Amino acid sequence: MKALAAYMLARLGGNTNPSADDLKRILGAVGVEIDGYRIELFLSKVNGKNIDELVASGKEKLASVPSVGDTSAAAPPAVVQETKEEKVEEEEEDDGPDIFDLFGPDN
Repeated sequence: MKALAAYMLARLGGNTNPSADDLKRILGAVGVEIDGYRIELFLSKVNGKNIDELVASGKEKLASVPSVGDTSAAAPPAVVQETKEEKVEEEEEDDGPDIFDLFGPDN
């Protein structure tokens, strides 16, 4: 992910074909160290490919992945009911004597 982020930053900066040294320089500027093997591996996978097409393809793939939403909608009704009952019980619990009764009643 670090190599990808640096690659995209280089592309946004106008470098149409970032090298491994370019990516190391970008990452080094923000204090991130990455081994050259990972950068070379990444560059070998994107070399000769249109990055805009890769991003579009990735968006299509991500669209098919279910996303995490409101979990209460997916929970069975019994679980939701138990959760509501627990909340009601918590509200009804007595916290003990009122702190103002500590010194006796007001007279």
